[in-house]
Amino acid sequence: MSSPAAPASPSYRAAGVDVDAGAELVRRIAPLAQATHGAQVLGGLGGFGGLLQIPDGYREPVLVCGADGVGTKLLLARNRGRDDGIGIDLVAMCANDVLAHGARPLLVLDYYACGTLQVERAERIVRGVAEGCRRAGCALLGGETAEMPRLYAEQDYDLAGFCVGIAERERLLPRAGIRAGDALIGLAASGAHANGYSLVHEILDRQSEPDAEVLEQLLAPTRIYCECLAPALEAERILALAHITGGGIDGNLPRILPPDTRAVLHPDRWETPAVFGWLQERGGVSDAEMRRIFNCGLGMVAVARAGDAERVRGDIEAAGTPAWVVGEVAAGRGAPSVEYAP
Repeated sequence: MSSPAAPASPSYRAAGVDVDAGAELVRRIAPLAQATHGAQVLGGLGGFGGLLQIPDGYREPVLVCGADGVGTKLLLARNRGRDDGIGIDLVAMCANDVLAHGARPLLVLDYYACGTLQVERAERIVRGVAEGCRRAGCALLGGETAEMPRLYAEQDYDLAGFCVGIAERERLLPRAGIRAGDALIGLAASGAHANGYSLVHEILDRQSEPDAEVLEQLLAPTRIYCECLAPALEAERILALAHITGGGIDGNLPRILPPDTRAVLHPDRWETPAVFGWLQERGGVSDAEMRRIFNCGLGMVAVARAGDAERVRGDIEAAGTPAWVVGEVAAGRGAPSVEYAP
């Protein structure tokens, strides 16, 4: 009687991790990252960390850091075969946060985790990250790819990112001295950006397929505001910036206002993308709930002196981003708040 065959020796591939696929992905994405590198990047890819020299010309440089992800928008993009823009979303969510402090983004690091490494898909996503870095004017300095079959299902993946920016200490935002009478300038969103998608999925599960315009605004990559805000920031005409992300308008705008003030917004002064009307109608969502979840068409809100408002708005529009004077700062009582004019 023959002895039972000995079990095959365990291997990383048998455990679900394909090292060769990882090496192929690195080979493909290295040129994408290197194309974003400027003179401040030292060395190349392949080290244990990325190296970047602080630019000259700063008297008291302050590093401003941010981290974020794309959330459940990933599911919508994956299910519609539109994951090429997710990398731009990632950079935007991180770089816009850094920008809100008046800082210029210097670098991004990305982290891609998955159940099974599909090289073509991962390359598309990192290509989007590199494009986002180009739009933000920063370097894709490095990142990490993790294949974890016991933690993620085969088709699942997640994406996170980290951004470092730099600002002169005396020019950090928000500035002191914001007061009643200052103007609020709203910068147009490209769509729903990357917040509120758990509610989006809930509504989509109960409704028929949205029309092409609505679907496009759900999938459109988050707008990056670095270039269009650069002239006003350089001229020191901006007192504060609120990135309208998780928490919507109501949760983010008060973060940049001093005590005993309130933001008064006039919804008829800006264009609201069709996606928000569709979500509100099909989901039966109240106005208050919409404003505390979604950006409702305003991806960023700037505070400026009333006399500078039109100049700031014009500079933003000249760079290709629609903008409106959407309201004003008014006197309040206690913690900052937001109210909407009828």
